[in-house]
Amino acid sequence: MYLAEKTEPAPNGGPPVILEGIVRKKCVAATYNRMAVILAPHALFTKNDALYVAAVTIEREGQRPREEKVGLFKLDGLVGLRLEERDFVTSSVYEPEDERFVGSTLMAVEA
Repeated sequence: MYLAEKTEPAPNGGPPVILEGIVRKKCVAATYNRMAVILAPHALFTKNDALYVAAVTIEREGQRPREEKVGLFKLDGLVGLRLEERDFVTSSVYEPEDERFVGSTLMAVEA
């Protein structure tokens, strides 16, 4: 008889959550600068040997932002990161060829 392999729980927080959000086009929730945010992650990239997320802010402290834009968030600053069941569509303001993360992108949404 073979024993069933014990499965490890899925990693929580950090890069695995962002990568899953990008691949599945799911929003992520976190606290950033002491504010609750819901983000639509569009790319994970490196800058100065640190991981950053290019994301559209869907909500900040329960409110929608005045304008849609892609913000850059240092991954270490996203506290309590978790995947939401809320889907997102690739934003028209996201430019994959943006010089801020070209050449250092680890993963990005597909159009």
